[in-house]
This record gives sequence, structure tokens and C-alpha cells, in this order.
Amino acid sequence: MITTDFVPGSPCWLDLGVPDLDAAAAFYGAVFGWRTASMDPGSGADGDGDGDGDYRMLQLDGRTVGALGKLTEEGARPAWMVYFSTPAIEETVAAAERAGGTVRTPASEVAEEGRFAQLTDPQGAQFAVWQPGSYPGLQAVDGPGSLGWVELYTTDSAAAQRFYGEVFGWTGEDMELPGQSGAYTMVTPKGQPPERMFGGVMAVPGMFASGGARPYWHPVFGSEDCDATVALVRESGGAVSMGPEDAEGVGRLAVCTDPDGAEFVVLTPAPR
Repeated sequence: MITTDFVPGSPCWLDLGVPDLDAAAAFYGAVFGWRTASMDPGSGADGDGDGDGDYRMLQLDGRTVGALGKLTEEGARPAWMVYFSTPAIEETVAAAERAGGTVRTPASEVAEEGRFAQLTDPQGAQFAVWQPGSYPGLQAVDGPGSLGWVELYTTDSAAAQRFYGEVFGWTGEDMELPGQSGAYTMVTPKGQPPERMFGGVMAVPGMFASGGARPYWHPVFGSEDCDATVALVRESGGAVSMGPEDAEGVGRLAVCTDPDGAEFVVLTPAPR
């Protein structure tokens, strides 16, 4: 469960790097009803859909659920970036380097809103950290059209868990995958109860065996009707690589990609 109190080590922000912001905004607007808003209050931050610039807020019912940004790194592919909250960004970056990670963007200021850094874990998955100033993070989570879970697909689950454990202090709980070898590990912020689990780690080495892809994090967005949302994905130029299908105790889900190839999951949760 993702909440907006953003305890250390929990997901607090999400953005998507794409080559064409207008096209991405149109796709996600059709699928989830998101509208774009400029970071500048005088240029569309009221969520009226006239956001412009190279970094735009994504809003649902006037509340921010993520952002869109221009791809800037050489060789970067369109993908969602998950940010994890930290009260001390230099300490977190140093811990990541000690644990074998690398720094892609060192700790940087975003005016009075906060500080961020972009990192890569030892297996190659990219993520970011955010030290809040005046802006803590996402304004809507854990509901239809907003972030409800994050997942890491990696080559080595045990190694990834050691890394993130050293950096954030996450704890993990294994869940066996029906009909498959290995386990899906659900992770929880340091010192938090099990109901604060926010994501999962799973080893899928075969997915990366060709060397054409690297481990990655992807978001899971809530939906009142997974099948209807998946239909909108297809109608709007996206694709579906798995599902929709029912997962016992989890809900009905589908793995999707937007027209640029960025992956996300749509989930209608099982009743709690």
C-alpha cells in the first residue's frame, strides 16, 4: 500500500521520460483521464490541460499523480522512473555507492521544492531518490488512475534485495509464485508494519539473457475496471504483453506498454 505520508524509503514520486510530451500526454489522458499542468502556476498549474515546457505535472481531478519529462540521457529509452523518499540525500547516495550502485545524476536542487538524485543499482535498474523541501511528492495514490504498487524485474532478486536493504533498510517477505520457480518478494519500508508493503522484487533472468534489455522498475496503476482500461490502452496505440488475467488474492491485472514502449501495469485490486 502506497500512502502520501512518504516515510523514508517509500515511493514518493514518479515521472516518465519520453521523446514527445504531447503524444504521451494524449495517450495517458485517454487511458487514465490525466491532464497536464505546468510546474509554473502562471502557465497551467491549475490543471486545465494547458501545461507546456519540458517537464509537466500529470493530474487527476486536480491532484498530481506523476510527471512527464523530456528524455535527456544519451541512449535512454522511454521508461517510468520511481523516486524513493529520503530525509538525507547525501547519506542515501553514499550508501548506494558503497553497496555497488552508481550515480547518474548527483544530488541536485529543485528550487525550494526539494533535492533529487538519479541512481542505478548493481544489476542495472535505474531509480531516483527525493529529499523533500516544500514539496513532499505525489498528491494522489492507491486508487483508480494513480500509483498503487511498484515492481522491480531483475536478474538476481537476492542481490537486489541486499542492495536496497543496505540503502533503505527495506525488509522483504517471500510469496511463492504458483506454477513457477522462485519467489516474488514483497518489500516494506524500514520499521513499518506489513500493511505498508509498497512493491515487489522478482528475478526474471531469462527476460534479460539476450542483453538487449536491463533490469527495471515499473509502476502499477489502479483501475476500477482492468479490462476497460486495457481496451483504452489498445485503442490509444499502446500494447498489452500479458493479461488481463486474475491473480488470486491480488486482483485482475495486465502488463501494458505505451506507444513509446514504456511499461506499466493496470490493476483492479481484489476486495480487501
